[in-house]
Amino acid sequence: MDQNTVEEGKTLALVAYLTLIGTLIAFFMNQDKRNKFTSFHVRQALGLGLLYIGIATIVSSLDSMMISISFWIFFSVLFLYAIFGAITGKENKIPILGEVFQNVFKTIGQ
Repeated sequence: MDQNTVEEGKTLALVAYLTLIGTLIAFFMNQDKRNKFTSFHVRQALGLGLLYIGIATIVSSLDSMMISISFWIFFSVLFLYAIFGAITGKENKIPILGEVFQNVFKTIGQ
């Protein structure tokens, strides 16, 4: 991917990680002029956001402070890793699940 594509898509890639609403905003704004870099990060953010909601539902029912703190630290690290990749212009896949997110949401941004 060339540097011009990355520079054009950085802003929307960063917006994609700002809650699921940010992901939707980045997705719809990327529809007019499709940018591969933005599409990559929209897929990662969507997968990460949906995974967060799914696991948070389970964790919240456990009523354990230790599990809740571990959950928050884990997802904070994943989100920061992804945001850092978007800021630096790299396509950092989320460890272990990044490839799954790219395959499951492969129709987004193509």
